Amino acid sequence: MGETWVTLGVILTGVTIVVGSVLWLRLHAFLALVFGALVVALLTPRADVERFYVESQSFSQEAAAAQASRNIGARVAQGFGDTCVKIGILIAMAAIIGKCLLDSGAADRIVRTALRMFGERAAPLAFLTSGFTLGIPVFFDTVFYLMIPLGKAMQLRTGRNYLLYVLTIVCGTSMAHSLVPPTPGPLFVAEELGVDLGTMMLAGCIVGLFTATTGYLYALLANRLWTLPLRESPEFSLEDLKKSSELDESLLPPLWLSLLPILLPVVLIAGQTILKGGFFGITAPATVLQITATLGDKTIALTIAAVVAMATLVWQKRTSRDELADSIQAALASGGVIILITAAGGAFGAVLRQTNVAGLIQDLPRTSPAMICTMAFLITGAIRTAQGSATVAMITAVGILSGLARGGDLGFHPVYLALAIGCGSKPIAWMNDSGFWVITRMSGMTETEGLKYVTPMTTLMGLVGLGAVIAGVTLFPMN
Repeated sequence: MGETWVTLGVILTGVTIVVGSVLWLRLHAFLALVFGALVVALLTPRADVERFYVESQSFSQEAAAAQASRNIGARVAQGFGDTCVKIGILIAMAAIIGKCLLDSGAADRIVRTALRMFGERAAPLAFLTSGFTLGIPVFFDTVFYLMIPLGKAMQLRTGRNYLLYVLTIVCGTSMAHSLVPPTPGPLFVAEELGVDLGTMMLAGCIVGLFTATTGYLYALLANRLWTLPLRESPEFSLEDLKKSSELDESLLPPLWLSLLPILLPVVLIAGQTILKGGFFGITAPATVLQITATLGDKTIALTIAAVVAMATLVWQKRTSRDELADSIQAALASGGVIILITAAGGAFGAVLRQTNVAGLIQDLPRTSPAMICTMAFLITGAIRTAQGSATVAMITAVGILSGLARGGDLGFHPVYLALAIGCGSKPIAWMNDSGFWVITRMSGMTETEGLKYVTPMTTLMGLVGLGAVIAGVTLFPMN
């Protein structure tokens, strides 16, 4: 019992440092996670570290003792480096894809085509599908920056439904951000839990269908109950919006080329997963399996997509080598920050696992899978509500919970645990969340309107997502 309280104390101290540093001290998430990792490593008894390497990593007693004797800096650095090995290139390539989609006009083409296909009356549905599609390779803030001027332009054209346009943009983009790789949060969670990336993509899209539909229905109801006026904002004057909406479509790349950098990695990775697993009764020849294993490797697939995105930018805009280099530099600068945060989260999770946290929850796999997924949702939701960032909440929660999946006796496929964590990162969006400020400032909402319109929607989507995960893990555990 004494060891249990020590372990609990170490874990709570680490989580408190991370959350408190972000929330009260206003430190960058990278520093908060590194500080939390160092403190956890310092407080963890050497006996627990040795036991972790013996029981979880199958090290000999001598090798485990050698690992435990390293200083805390070396242990934290190893966790940081191991995470970079897994996700560093992937996030960098995703950042390049997103930047090139924006600069080439490909993202604008996707949204405009969706609006034309669905029609003016179904514009909210077009915003929903476009937001979800673009939210897979592009960060939430960037997609919202791209799409909110289009929502404002639609309000100028129709004279109504502005709240509906804003909320449908949010609900589509928000769920892809938490459920579908290569967005950093779900990418990191999948890697930590040992979930195949293709499986995570497919499952994330399925759960995202339920959550985004819920957000869409909520947006329809909210639009009937309330009215959000279109206001001037510092970023976009109404005159600028009119000019943007009237941009000649001949200056944009064709739809097939615009979609290619998004769909190509999904097809390659998911196709490799399907062929390798023999799903749907498909048995491919060995040569085909070897080729798909290479092209469907997540690093290769995203690199190919990044090359296609860069080629699209060069071809469409006749971009010079210097201009292309500037675009890539901007993308890598943005992606580099995400890599630092995610890798620091990996270091934090690594030292958390060495505290014998798996031993604390070793009896949970014998309980209901639904209870385990609910617990994952609540832990992530509590961290998200406390410090604001959905990505940091997912990184912190999976550090606590990854021991369940790594033990091999979870009792169900770990993708459900990953999805529960993703859904748990939605509640509760409020003033400590940078995304909340992006939404309110760019849309012209007040803080009160944001809490009234956006916060209930994201919370409801998270809860419905948890319900879909529980239904899936109960009916199709895939263990």
